[in-house]
Amino acid sequence: MKYLLTSGGISNGSIRNALEKLLGKPIAESSALFIPTAMYANPNGVSMAARVIRGEVGNPFCEVGWKSLGLLELTALPSIPADNWVPLVQETDALLVGGGDPLYLCYWIRQSGLADLLPSLRSEAVYVGLSAGSMIMAPNIREDFVHWRPPTGGDSTLGVVDFAIFPHLDHPSLPENTMADAEKWAAGMQTSAYAIDDETAIQVVDGAVEVVSEGHWKLFAPNQ
Repeated sequence: MKYLLTSGGISNGSIRNALEKLLGKPIAESSALFIPTAMYANPNGVSMAARVIRGEVGNPFCEVGWKSLGLLELTALPSIPADNWVPLVQETDALLVGGGDPLYLCYWIRQSGLADLLPSLRSEAVYVGLSAGSMIMAPNIREDFVHWRPPTGGDSTLGVVDFAIFPHLDHPSLPENTMADAEKWAAGMQTSAYAIDDETAIQVVDGAVEVVSEGHWKLFAPNQ
């Protein structure tokens, strides 16, 4: 599986071009499944999920012209037969993993069985993260981003990649997301860490990392 880890979605032509290159075909010929689960731990999460699907908030994500778009709700998966959803995940071209609370999302991606399934998915498939959907690929997120707490506690996430992500850098609606805040956050990390704005994405293919950006970003070396 390939990864395109965004802060704000398919926000510009460079990120869209990168997505189509990863897919190996146009978006208009590709299928996608949207995972809204992370939003439910936030206030107004249910209505926000609907607005993201309709393209009424943020940058394009679900509404970029997919050939088909389905919805995969992680909290429902443990209660239904795997045959009802696993084949669909295995066949889809892109998993669109939305933003919200990263630890809530990480908890349910594990509980649902999707985390165990990801490594076996087709090499042509693309995981497209947005904010929390990108952050959970890191080994951990630090306490700065902990709101909902899992039963086991802690701030650990999936560890699919060996770096962490500080999203929405210098976003006008998030005064706590300045570069200075990102530097303080990164200082507590034992891994490399990227601070990225909503015009930036990080693609990972076979372990090779590449930044795709029409905005600004910074890579912080791990704290020694």
